[in-house]
Amino acid sequence: MANIREIARLAGVSVSTVSRVLNHHPYVSPDKREAVLKTIRELDYSPNINAVHLSRGKTNMVGIVLPTINHPYFSELLEGIAEEAMKHNIQLVLFQTGYHQEKEFEALEQLRGHLIDGVIFASRAIPFDSLLKYKSAGPMVLCEDSDQDDFPSISIKHVAAFNLGLEYLISKGHKRIAICLGRLEGTNSQKRQKAYEEKMKMIGQKVQEEWILGKCLMIQDGKSVVNRFLQMKEKPTAFLVGNDQVAAGIFTESVKQGLAVPEDVAILSFDNHPISEIMGITTIEIPTKQLGSYAFNSFIKRSSDSTYAEKIALPFTLIQRQSV
Repeated sequence: MANIREIARLAGVSVSTVSRVLNHHPYVSPDKREAVLKTIRELDYSPNINAVHLSRGKTNMVGIVLPTINHPYFSELLEGIAEEAMKHNIQLVLFQTGYHQEKEFEALEQLRGHLIDGVIFASRAIPFDSLLKYKSAGPMVLCEDSDQDDFPSISIKHVAAFNLGLEYLISKGHKRIAICLGRLEGTNSQKRQKAYEEKMKMIGQKVQEEWILGKCLMIQDGKSVVNRFLQMKEKPTAFLVGNDQVAAGIFTESVKQGLAVPEDVAILSFDNHPISEIMGITTIEIPTKQLGSYAFNSFIKRSSDSTYAEKIALPFTLIQRQSV
C-alpha cells in the first residue's frame, strides 16, 4: 500500500510537501501541488484517517447524547447543532440512549479514549457526580437549566417559564392544576415540579399526588393522561404540559372522550411546535434550534478554553391560543 514517502519519491518532492498538500496548507507552489495530487490519483492513495487524527490530536467529531431523535424537540435541537457543526467542518456522532445510563457512559468513554473531541448532552440520565469524573477527558456541554459551574450549560429559565404558565392559568380562574412532565428525576423536571408545588402552596391549593404525572414525552402519552384524568376522584380543571406533543395527545383524546377544551379541561404546553398552532394550543415558545446553536458554539469555546463554563439562558414567550 502506498505511503507518503512513496508519493514524495514519485512526485519528486519532499515528504513535508506531500504532508502540506494532504493537510490543505496554502504554502505549496501550484506545480508541486499538482504533481502530488496527480501521483495520489495514480496510486489511488487515501490517508489512514486514524493516523491523521492521531497526528492532529483531534478527530473533528463531537458526540451528541440524546434519548431519541423521534421527537420534534430533540430533532430541532439537533438541527441547530448540525448547522453550526457544518460551518466548522465537524461531524456529529449520535448516541441515542433512551435514557439508559450505560449508553451515555459509552459517549464519555469515547471522549476519554480520544475517539471524539467533545460531548453535548441534549438530555441525560447519569448523575452529575459521574460527569465530574470525566471533566478532564474533554469538552462537555449541558442543555439543561443547571446550577453547576463546571461545564457550559444552555437552557431557558425553567422555574420562571413554569411560573409564567401557572400564573396564566390562575389568571384564567384555574386553581386545580395538574402537570405533565417527562422524567420526574431529570434536572429540568425537578425545577418545574418545585415551582409548581410552591405556586400551589402560595394560592392555598392542596396538591394531589395524582396531579403530578411523569413519563410524558410522546404524543401517545397524552392518551394515557386523559385515561388517568377520567379515573381521578378530584379532577383538575387544567393541565400544564411539558411539551406540545403530549398536549396534542391530551387535546385529541379529550375530544374523543366527549370533553370540551377549554370548558371541561384547559391545556397549556411548551415548545410552540407547528402542531400546537394547528390545534390552537396555548403554549410557551422555546427557541430550541437556537439552543442547539448556542450549545455547539459553547463546545467550540470550551475546546479552546478549558475553564469556560458560561450558563446561557435563552428567552421564552407565551403564545395565547384557544386551549385555555
